[in-house]
Order: sequence, then structure tokens, then C-alpha cells
Amino acid sequence: MAKKTQATKYIFVVGGVMSSVGKGVAAASIANILKSKGFAVTNVKCDMYINIDAGTIRPTEHGEVFVGEDGIEADQDLGNYERFTGNPTTRVNYITTGQVYQEVIRKERNLEYEGEDVEVVPDIPNEIIRRIKSAAKHDQAEIVVVEFGGTVGEYQVLLFLEAARMMKLTMPKDVVFAIVSYLPVPQIIGEMKTKPTQYAVRTLNSAGIQPDFIIARSVRPLDDKRKEKLGIFCNIGKDDVISAPDVESIYDIPVNFEKDGLGDRLLEKLGLKPRKNDLAEWAAMVKKIKSATKQVKIGIVGKYFSTGDFTLADSYISVIEAIKHAGAANNVKPVLHWINTGDVEKEGTGLLKQFDGIIVPQGWGSRGAEGKIATIKYCRENKVPYFGLCYGMQMAVIEFARNVLKFDKANSEEVDAKTPYPVIHIMPGQKELIAKKQYGGTIRLGGWPCKIVPGTRLASAYAKYGKKGIISERHRHRYEFNNQYREQYETAGLRVAGTSPDGQIVEAVEITDHPFFIGTQFHPEYISRPLDPHPLFVEFVRVCAKNPFNKGVARP
Repeated sequence: MAKKTQATKYIFVVGGVMSSVGKGVAAASIANILKSKGFAVTNVKCDMYINIDAGTIRPTEHGEVFVGEDGIEADQDLGNYERFTGNPTTRVNYITTGQVYQEVIRKERNLEYEGEDVEVVPDIPNEIIRRIKSAAKHDQAEIVVVEFGGTVGEYQVLLFLEAARMMKLTMPKDVVFAIVSYLPVPQIIGEMKTKPTQYAVRTLNSAGIQPDFIIARSVRPLDDKRKEKLGIFCNIGKDDVISAPDVESIYDIPVNFEKDGLGDRLLEKLGLKPRKNDLAEWAAMVKKIKSATKQVKIGIVGKYFSTGDFTLADSYISVIEAIKHAGAANNVKPVLHWINTGDVEKEGTGLLKQFDGIIVPQGWGSRGAEGKIATIKYCRENKVPYFGLCYGMQMAVIEFARNVLKFDKANSEEVDAKTPYPVIHIMPGQKELIAKKQYGGTIRLGGWPCKIVPGTRLASAYAKYGKKGIISERHRHRYEFNNQYREQYETAGLRVAGTSPDGQIVEAVEITDHPFFIGTQFHPEYISRPLDPHPLFVEFVRVCAKNPFNKGVARP
């Protein structure tokens, strides 16, 4: 990042009347815009829960767990930050209430407060401020975009708002606030309503904070009347109400924000001038995504979709975005379908006949495992392009053992500790951790080197992007391929395509005599970017688009 020449600036992004309306992508888009104007920018996500990190939270509870380069298990918004800015994230970019209290208590126990009584205010907000400034220093950022999880009306966010208020008090020219709030259009009325946002701003005012911007989310663009109304009742200028309608692609958002001049307005309030103004490459990428017409049907077979009566695609958000990036690279439009593994177990693989390619993503535990194995068998036998990610690779190893090597009841020790053929077994040292119930942050996490085996499909895919020999990929797993069976697999046709540099950990497997059949122990989706799509996803989508099924040939 660029060397700082002035005081670090801070932009706080808070939520209004409801969650899940795009606060994370708004924060990511702001960073994207400011980076395009020549500034060194970083993002920080503050989550309100007591968990130390997101690693022990169910995906259906809080969406995907994103893994940073140093192994931090974080909120999915860190993935948005990386995709929009290209900046790798680490633990300094992620703050939880649990981390803050843990550190304050540690310092108290170590007499680092020098005998003072330790109080919720100001000591908790001060620790939040310390962490935010630490991220700025670590990332050498001129501007830090800080997103608060949840909404302003939630009790849990108060101490974070207090930290932001204290920062504004001590550095008034270096801090601005933006509230992302939803403006509903009740169907029976047909008029966009501003009152919920007015209440959200009043609630923020009650915490001692006046927003500088309202990012107004809605199904359609705001008209001047709504902007004027929000300006009057929320005490901001009309030009500081930024229209944020629903868009076809999330990557449209920075371009859309710039239609209302958000970047220059932010810099003006921070006392800065743009050094350049270049969203051209980004805008071209967005246009390419939107202009693709040829469709490719891809099935994602997983088990973290259902939350009550609703489908939660956020459980696999990095996979979804990586497919979109690959679609743009191949000038095709991926059409994604969610298939619950339980449905495959009940109804059979007939559900899969409509797809040009299938992905089995990450997962944990025994539920749905047999549905994944049946899916993989269908793909292997019928030459349907298959991409297995982490657990998806492990299930491919099990399917091959059962149906090709004829290892009856082969399994992962995670699913069946007494399997006669533990083709997937626990990594060294993990048994002891589990026995002590040390689950959080103890698995193989973050970026690790992978040695690509020459002559493999894997090597060919990476080579197209100039990547050969040793590459780096991010991991999140406790179990691994059992090397005891390695020779038998390779003899029968499931080839080891990537390993750790010492050759001990199998990082990828493939069936070379297949249109596309690759499983990776790592998570390539974590490092895919819209301007730098991941080679394996690009190759997978390319094969799906060329696959005979895509040309009208009857599926088996």
C-alpha cells in the first residue's frame, strides 16, 4: 500500500432498519471507489457476538465462514472486502465483542491497568479504538472503512457506536459516518417510505452520532422528493443521500454509487482530493458479466441451504462469486441451482440430470454425506464435470474407494470412526485437541503452499494463468487423505494432483480421463476475484460450457 502522507481517515458504515440489505458490499464498494481514486484503503468488520471468531458458528446461523490469509475464521464480509479491493485480509481486519472483552480481561489480570478499576466505558470502547487503529497501522492505510454488524437499534452495537463517537470527538476532521438503511415500497401502497430510515437516524443520533451520508437501499432508485425529505428530517444535505437500488450484479454497486458522486463527496468531507479517478477496468468487468447470454446450469449440492422455510445461499457465498467470476472469464452466464443432499438421498440422482456441471462444496459431519457420495458417483460414471471443494474432495475419495477399489464401507473417520477403510482420517495432533474439546481455531487454517504435480489437469489449469510449481491456497480442515491407500488409488485412476511441498499432505486429486473431475482439499473460492478469477473455477466453467449435455445431448 502507498505510504501515508496525512492523518489516517476513518469511515464508519452502520446499518439502519434491517440487516442483510448490502451493508457489507456497501463498505467494500466504498473502499473500491477510494482505492480507484489513488488512496491506500483497508476494511475492518466489527461483529457484535461474544464468539472470538466465526469458526464455531453454523453457516445457516451467520452465513459462510470466510478464512483470511493468516487463518482467521471471519464473517463473510471479509470475502467481499477482498473481492472488491484485492487486498488480502488477516485477523487485524476482524473484531468481535468476544475478542475485545477477552483482551480487556487479560490486561486487567496482568495489572496492565495499573490498579485502576476497569469499567465497560471507557475501557471497552478504548480497546475497540485500539484495534481499529492497529488495523490502519498494520495495513499502512490512509483510509479505513469500518463496518459495524447488525443495526443501530440493537443493544449489542452500543459499545461500538460509543467507540466511534469517541473517535469523532477527538478527531472531528478525520471521521465520517454512513448509515445504510432500507426504504420499503409496500406493494399495496406503491410509494417508497422514508419513515423507517428517519427512525434509524434518530436512533443513531441518540448514540451521539450524526450521519454524514445515508445510503438508501430500495427496490428502485430514489427520486428527488425522497432525497429532499430524508435530508430535511435527518439533518443532512440532499446530495449526501446516495441512491442504492437493487442491481443485477453486486459488482455494479461501486459504479452505481459514483453516479451520485459518493467518492468525491466522501473525500471532500475528509479534507482530501482525488489523485486519480479510474474505475474503467472495473466497469468493463461489470459490463462483461451483464452482457453474457449463453447459460450454463451448475448444481451446488450441499446441506447448509435451509433456514426455516427459506434458502440461505450465503452459506456458500464465496463459491457462488467464484463461479460468477469464472462465468465472466468464459463469456457465459452461470445459472445456479441449490440441491439439498438430503433430497438426493431421498429422491435419487435423477435430480441432477438437468445440470452441465456439479459442485460439492465444504461441509462438516455425517448429515448428508451419502447424498454427496451418490452425487459424485453419478458425475464420475456419466462424465459430468465435477468440482469437489474440501469436504467435496474427501467425499470423492470415499466414493472412489467404495465403487472402484471395492473397499466396502470405506469412509471418513469424521463420519464413521470404526470404518474398516479410513481413506480419510484425522490429521496428526487433531485427536488430542478434540479430546480436550479444543475446537475453535485449532484446525489447519489459512494460506499453505501446494506443490502441483506436472502433467495433471490441475497443472494445466494453473499454467494458463502463469502459475507453476508451488502455489498458495487457503485451507480449513481437520481431516485429510490417508496416504496408506495412495498407491492403490493412483493405480486405479484417481491421481494425486497436488501435495504439500514435502509430499505428505494430499492437496488435490483428479481423474484425468474425464471431462473435469477435480477435488481440492483447499478452498480456491476464497482467493477468486472478479478481476482475477481463480484458474480452477475458470477451467470448470469452460468445460461445463463445452460439455455435450450443454448442447442438447440427452442426459443419462
